[in-house]
Amino acid sequence: MSSTVLEETSVSADAQAFLRKLEATKAASVPLAMATTAQKNEALDAIARALVDNAQDIIAANVQDLERGREAGLSDGLLDRLSLDEKRIGALADAVLDIVALPDPVGTSVRGSRLPNGVSIQQVRVPFGVVGAIYEARPNVTVDIAALALKSGNAVVLRGGRAAESSNRALVHLIQQAISSVGLPADAVQTVDEFGRDGGTRLMKARGYIDVLIPRGSAELIRTVVESSTVPVIETGAGVVHIVLDESANEAWAVDIVRNAKVQRPSVCNAVETVLVHSAAASRLLPPVLGALRAEGVTVHADDRALAIFPDSVPVSDEDWSTEHMSLDVSVGVVDSLDEAIAHIRRYSTQHTESIITDDLVNAERFLAEVDSAVVMINASTRFTDGGEFGFGAEVGISTQKLHARGPMGLPELTSTKWIVRGTGQVRA
Repeated sequence: MSSTVLEETSVSADAQAFLRKLEATKAASVPLAMATTAQKNEALDAIARALVDNAQDIIAANVQDLERGREAGLSDGLLDRLSLDEKRIGALADAVLDIVALPDPVGTSVRGSRLPNGVSIQQVRVPFGVVGAIYEARPNVTVDIAALALKSGNAVVLRGGRAAESSNRALVHLIQQAISSVGLPADAVQTVDEFGRDGGTRLMKARGYIDVLIPRGSAELIRTVVESSTVPVIETGAGVVHIVLDESANEAWAVDIVRNAKVQRPSVCNAVETVLVHSAAASRLLPPVLGALRAEGVTVHADDRALAIFPDSVPVSDEDWSTEHMSLDVSVGVVDSLDEAIAHIRRYSTQHTESIITDDLVNAERFLAEVDSAVVMINASTRFTDGGEFGFGAEVGISTQKLHARGPMGLPELTSTKWIVRGTGQVRA
């Protein structure tokens, strides 16, 4: 047999194996959509126990990914996102248990009425069916999305990327065993990582098998999915996140909030990337704020006016303003008004999260009203933009689009609705 024929046969077999996985997941979505809240919670309890009981196996698989990542030159930020230890695995298990405690959205009534002729109509929440997720170097997302999908009655197909392939394989195996142990179909959670990049490409074209696709990761990955997918996409976005230090900003709050937003975990999407300070407060606020950042090892990329006030900086570039650093780097600029700060945000923001530190109520309300991002804050760290912090348990992602879901996505955002009509023989006149 020629090499060409062998290649064609291999591709055909590969495509058939991929299709069989999708068919199995779609079939599993039917009984899962009918599962009771008690059944779904029992499955989540089993997942949480499996994570804790098998932590060492998960860590061993994760070590393989980390070793490959270092050899491939992954950045410190990506390696941090990739890393799992006992504490993070415990936190994942706790997040799953948090989802157990949340109300089940399936079957809840959104609105309804009774027509004059006696016909009853009601809009209720229902699962999407099969959710697809494409993400990279984030094994925690494997657990978060699987758990949220199960509680909302959805089957899920995961493409977690090569960087976390060993970790994701171990996690999906444990999840499948856990849900099967309580009588729900193991095929309700699948991974297509073994198909490599082709798995992601095929997932984007699997209309009819995948009901909605959610990308999480770099701006490039998200853009590729949005532009290439024939499956409806809920767009999550990169986090070019801003904090504005208004003229009236409380110095202690400014120091604490900016430091927390940048340093606590710089590799995540809700970490601040740009700080804008009003010129009337720049000489008062920049030395303590940037001094606190430098003490934590942050490299400050400053414009000319900020550089003159805080020389322990490097010049900012045009590219820096639109960069999600995911590292101990921050861009800093001086503006002459709130209007100028808002204009800067409109130009460079990814519409994820923006915060203002101010004691001026008028400016605070203007900021809330005029800044068009998924989450807008006053006097709070941008690190609060998180499903867990918002009380949603885990999260699917931070949606930066404006359709259906925006901001941290929890259980209700993984449902659609359908109309239930009950009559007693009525016909339309």
